[in-house]
Amino acid sequence: MRELLLGLLLLPGIALAGEGPPAERQAELLYLLRQDCGSCHGMTLRGGLGPSLLPEALADRDPETLAGIIRDGVPGTPMPPWGFEITREEARWLARRLKQGVEP
Repeated sequence: MRELLLGLLLLPGIALAGEGPPAERQAELLYLLRQDCGSCHGMTLRGGLGPSLLPEALADRDPETLAGIIRDGVPGTPMPPWGFEITREEARWLARRLKQGVEP
């Protein structure tokens, strides 16, 4: 019984460890976020040419919608599509990270 309880307690951590791209790709995506996204959204992501990407600014935004914006861009605005550079799942991962907060 004790082993079963311990196993159930560990499951969420195991699931989180397996979420998203591999660690090396995560580092590449965070670099892309800081450098490329930061060039318009501000190096601290507080806004600039583009809006703030801080969690409080994204609180009412659905991660799936954010991922679509990342991949497809916003026609008629300076927001370019990044679908040539990142997969749909990577865009979802970035959207979740932005909603959690990313260190500048």
